[in-house]
Amino acid sequence: MSDLPTAILELGLLGAACLAFTEKILPVPPSHAVLLFLGMARAPDLATLAMLLAVTTAASTAGCLFWFALGGRLGPARADALILRFGRYIFLRHETYLRFAGAYRRNHMRASLVAQFVPTVRNYLPIAAGALRLPALPFAFATLLGAMLWNAGFLIAGYAMRGSVHDLPTVAFRIMAFVLVIEIAFFIALRWRWRSRLRQLGH
Repeated sequence: MSDLPTAILELGLLGAACLAFTEKILPVPPSHAVLLFLGMARAPDLATLAMLLAVTTAASTAGCLFWFALGGRLGPARADALILRFGRYIFLRHETYLRFAGAYRRNHMRASLVAQFVPTVRNYLPIAAGALRLPALPFAFATLLGAMLWNAGFLIAGYAMRGSVHDLPTVAFRIMAFVLVIEIAFFIALRWRWRSRLRQLGH
């Protein structure tokens, strides 16, 4: 952790909310590290852990709603052009954006939920949801549920290790590496499913 995030965390729950919201706008540091650190260093008991989960989930959802509102202002054509031009700088491939945009059209509740578990996609796909003028309330509910599940996993993992961990950077690196493998596997599974669906449509 850099000095700035640590200083923000000194603000308590407000600082945790600020970090969770900022991570949705610009994922540096990544949510893995932020949430793991919060569970390790800022949750002395279960009551505090529950409050951290509540405030970080609300802040993460607020960050997604920010992008949702931006997408609504841009509209489909300008949002697509924005991702096409700048997506590579935030590690969001235009092809991935288009696939999830198509998933939003088919089942926006499921797509909004699943998007919360895909790297980078979880930050910026709400732009597509807003651009497609999806209903805001179902989108917010699905995003809230996905953010809660995502945040809970890392907060609980950090909390479970709070008393026995002495080398936090090493542990954080190992967990982040493990989660990265899981996310890559999940992304490959999604890609395989999309290709299978395309083959079926081709027939």
